[in-house]
Amino acid sequence: MILPRKCFLTKGVGIHREKLASNELALRNADIAAFNLVKVSSIFPPHCKLVPKEAGLKYLTPGQVVFCVMSDNSTSEPNRLISASIGIAIPNSPNQYGYLSEHHAFGWTERKTNDYAEDLAAEMLATISGVKFDPDSSYDAKREIWKISDEIVRTTAMTQSAEGDKDGRWTSVIAACVFIV
Repeated sequence: MILPRKCFLTKGVGIHREKLASNELALRNADIAAFNLVKVSSIFPPHCKLVPKEAGLKYLTPGQVVFCVMSDNSTSEPNRLISASIGIAIPNSPNQYGYLSEHHAFGWTERKTNDYAEDLAAEMLATISGVKFDPDSSYDAKREIWKISDEIVRTTAMTQSAEGDKDGRWTSVIAACVFIV
């Protein structure tokens, strides 16, 4: 069984005339280009601890197969705003799994994308925890309900945004939650 005990958040941006190279540069900027990344679905494992990126990187070796939840976005359109975000909702009970969400957008500010990804992860966790809420209410209203219910201990998000290169070169953004097993 592969069950991560630690994870970290990271983000990056890259610009290049080739899309693949701009994505590679975004991974380098996020300090995860040296790993063989395997994208997985959006479950935050029970008993998993969110650690700072610098601490998490110490557990990894270049070339290693590494599991992650990743959001990415690219554009070659000058000045087009792009963003990629990972949201996390960690349950109060360490025995229960939580949720990650990935979201990418065009034309959304970093703040709007960040808030959306965090809200989405919290909403997914709230639905399995039996917390009653109006999905159309504001995030602040839902956050108060979730606080009162004592089911969600922490929510956060990591977002990278960028404007498309003014000369039309590819601009790529990534945000990732990297698991350490």
